[in-house]
Amino acid sequence: MKKITLLIVSAALFASATTAPLAAQEQPISLVGDVKVEKTVADEAGQPKTVLVDPDLVVPGDRLIFGTDYRNNGAEAVANFVMTNPVPAAVRLAPDADADLTVSVDGGASWGTLAELTVTAEDGSTRSAEHADVTHIRWTLAAVDPGASGRLQYPAIIR
Repeated sequence: MKKITLLIVSAALFASATTAPLAAQEQPISLVGDVKVEKTVADEAGQPKTVLVDPDLVVPGDRLIFGTDYRNNGAEAVANFVMTNPVPAAVRLAPDADADLTVSVDGGASWGTLAELTVTAEDGSTRSAEHADVTHIRWTLAAVDPGASGRLQYPAIIR
């Protein structure tokens, strides 16, 4: 089994699709990222329905879904596949994000669930970390078998 660690960098906040960094493209795991905006529209019966659409015009308070599709194109399973996504400064992690997400609030120096982390203020005092403090999100998959694919995503709100 191979072990791969990747850092996914958003080239542009509102890109409709991005590809993995060059180093990642040389690996058996392929990655394709995207950003969608959640919109509420009326269905055929006139009932409200939430849909994901490509970003066009977004304003503070809009909800985005950042996602990365992955696929193991290799012949071997990849063990302990780690993918890290920086959270763009223009957004904050949504309050309803999975509480078990592994996050960083210090640029990737330390990791834990949001409930486990603290932030140090300029005066040296500390407080519990909040959704707006998250700088990175990390997922670790125990194994990605040959041909296996999936999607990792997180919700964010425009600041």
